[in-house]
Amino acid sequence: MRSFRDHRVRTQPTGERNAGCMFKNPAGDHAGRLIDAAGLKGIAVGRAQVSEVHANFFINPRRRHLPRRAGAPDQVREAVRQRTGVTLEPEVVLWT
Repeated sequence: MRSFRDHRVRTQPTGERNAGCMFKNPAGDHAGRLIDAAGLKGIAVGRAQVSEVHANFFINPRRRHLPRRAGAPDQVREAVRQRTGVTLEPEVVLWT
């Protein structure tokens, strides 16, 4: 169990507020790899930021100065589609 926990701490943003993986892995690939390949790791949209640790996790970096704006998952999904041709499917239920 310790090795699983250690792996998770190394590869996921466990110290940040997040909702887990945002997108399902497409057949034969990984959503986090596609988001990273599209150059989106670390970008912030509104109060959400793509994690620097694992690109399929969106974190709330506790920045109060960011404007409240919905659509971070939609914007990342569209950027990945434009850059890679792959349409990511949400893993979580998105409220708009």
